[in-house]
Formats: sequence, C-alpha cells, structure tokens
Amino acid sequence: MKSTFRSLQFINFRLWCIGALVSNIGTWMQRTAQDWLVYNELTHQDATAMGIVMALQFGPQLLLAPVSGVLADRMNRRHLLIGTQAAMALLAVGLGAMVITGTADLWHVYAFALGLGIVATLDGPARQTVVSELVRDEFVPNAVALNSMSFNVARMIGPAVAGVLVAAIGSGWVFLLNALSFIVMIGAILALRTGQLRVLPRARAGRGLIREGFAYVRSRPDIIAVLTAIFLIGTFGLNFAVFIAGMARTQFGLQADGFGVLSSVMAIGSVAGTLASARRERPRLRFIFGAGGLFGVACVLAALAPNPVLFGGALILCGLTALTVMTSANAYVQTSTEPALRGRVMALYFAIFMGGTPLGAPVVGWISDTFGPPWALTAGAASGFAAAVVGLVWYWRSQHLHLAFDRTSRFHVSIHR
Repeated sequence: MKSTFRSLQFINFRLWCIGALVSNIGTWMQRTAQDWLVYNELTHQDATAMGIVMALQFGPQLLLAPVSGVLADRMNRRHLLIGTQAAMALLAVGLGAMVITGTADLWHVYAFALGLGIVATLDGPARQTVVSELVRDEFVPNAVALNSMSFNVARMIGPAVAGVLVAAIGSGWVFLLNALSFIVMIGAILALRTGQLRVLPRARAGRGLIREGFAYVRSRPDIIAVLTAIFLIGTFGLNFAVFIAGMARTQFGLQADGFGVLSSVMAIGSVAGTLASARRERPRLRFIFGAGGLFGVACVLAALAPNPVLFGGALILCGLTALTVMTSANAYVQTSTEPALRGRVMALYFAIFMGGTPLGAPVVGWISDTFGPPWALTAGAASGFAAAVVGLVWYWRSQHLHLAFDRTSRFHVSIHR
C-alpha cells in the first residue's frame, strides 16, 4: 500500500491532490446535474440532446488542442491553471443563476457547454503536465496514476451527492456549489511551495512549435498506436452519461438518485483501476491494449444486464478496465515524451481522447433513442475490441513478424520474425 501512494511524500503533490479532489467532486456534481437537467427537465428523455451537450463540451479539443499544447509548454502552467479555474467558476455561476431563476433553456445549456469546453481545452494539457513539476522524475508514473485516482474518487462521490442534491434543492444550486470548488483549487495552486518545484525545459520561442509537436508524434509508432486505441474507446466507449442515463431511466425506470448511484458504482471500478496502475513502476503497452479488450467484454455484460444490480456489477468492471486503459496510456505518453514537448503531445492526446466525443456521443445517443440503451452499449464494446486489435497489429509490426506456410507444422502455418 505504501508503494501505491509513494508520490504523496512530496508536500506540493499533497496540496495539489487536495485541491484537485475538491474541484473534481464539484465538476462531477455539475456534470451529473447537467445531464439530468437536459435528459429529464429540459427535454423528454432525449439522449440525442445529451449527446449534443457532450459534443459541444468536448468539441473544442479538436480545434484548440495545438494552441493549448503550445501554451502548456511555453507558459507558467500554474498561472495558466489559475486563469482557467477562475473562468470555469464564472461559467458555473452563470448557468446556475439561470437555472435557479427559471430562465434557462436547452440552447443556454448548449452555449455554456461550449464555453466550458473551450476553457477546459486550455486547462487540460497544463493540468496533466504540471504533475511532473511536483515530484521527481521516477515518481511521475505513480503521480499520474494518483492524479487520475483523485479524479475518479471524485467521480464516485460527486454523482451520488449530485443525485441527492438535485432531488432536494435542484440543479441550479449544484452548479453554484461547483463554482466554490474551483476556488479551493485556486487556493491549492497558490499554496504550492515554489522553491520545491522542479524546473523542467520549456519549449523554445519562435514559430513552428505546433508543427514540431506533430512531427515528434509521427516519429513514434508506439504513441500513434496508443492514440488510435484512445480515440476508439474515447469516441464510442466512454459515453457513460448516455449509457447510464438511458439504462437507469428508460430500461429500469429509476429517478435522479438512482442515476447518481449507478454513476458512483461505476467509479468504484475506476478507482480500483487507477490503484492497480499506481502500483506498477512503469506503464506497459500490454496493459493498455489488453484492458481495451476486457473493456469490450464488460460493455457486453452491461448491455445484457436484466436489472440494476447486475448492471451496477458490470459497470464496476467497465470502470476498472476503462481506467486501466486511460491511466496507463496517459502515463505511458507522458513518461516516454521529451519534457519540452510534453504539453503539445498531451494536448494531442486529449484532442484525440476527448475530441472524439463530438463524433461518438451523438451517434451513441441516436442508437440509444432508436434501438434502445443496450444497443448503445454494444458500440462501447466494439470500441474496446477494436483497440485490442490495434495493439495486436502494432505488436506484430514492431516485432517484424510474418506468417509462413510450413509443411512440417501441424497447422501448416508458422510465425517468423
């Protein structure tokens, strides 16, 4: 257990984890309240509308990722994060005030989702790469995993709290509580001991920084394989707001509290996945692609679940395998990338991971509306199986393997380098 939490020996990382946990709880509370607001209050259980909200929230990743990566590599990341956290707090206050006063319509949620997506795009690369400034280099994989665990512990707590609060006081007040959580995060950043921060190489000044980042990724076939797997699972597999809302409300007839509980149940598996990743000294590609295949199996089990209890059990496995993929991929890309290029590579990582949502979320929402929520989950299953195939193809090519006809072999086919 001690090795699992070894990065917490650094006080700056402890401060960061406290602020991030509070902020992430607030963020998951808002996401759950926003999903329920769209699905059950502003529409008549319209999963397509939920997919559009997700597309607007994650769409800016596709357009602004190169810019956000350059900012993360060139600017003081802590100053950048203070600005993005403050902007997200203002957006939460604005949407919360409109919902409380009864003036919010669906298009308002769309507009705020787009605004949040723009700010989150600028926030993401800096939030991920600043972790490497808080701990020594050999602790970075563990710190990345624990940072992910903080996110998923919040994902376990936030939806359940939001489900209760939405039923008790309404969605608008949940948005205002989320605004307060960003203030805690800003306080944690300001409290960091600057004298103990690692000084990492910055990107050079001048033109061509975006092109340099793309060229670096093109030269790394292992990173390309990881990004392809992440795109598949992120686009079609990680639409659990749509999956869980559809299964909870349409399939099982549950209310807001049931939706929140199921979201939290999935996070149990997510936390288990990040803890397992944190125990490993370094991330390995086989965990990424192997967990992708198991994620496909978990989605099939969730689709076939006949009741909320078994569905919740399948969600735990979904969370465990999904977070093994995401945490291992994140740590692998960060630790295998040169420090001066890390922000741009991570920006591309998040553009592919989260930017695929505008493509996948509306499609998955349409499948849920047209054929039913279980069929939407089959899209997630297909993404996991496809990611595993990508891993097999990459391994085959990296090892220079080929099939050969062999009369002496029992099956007349053998594998050679």
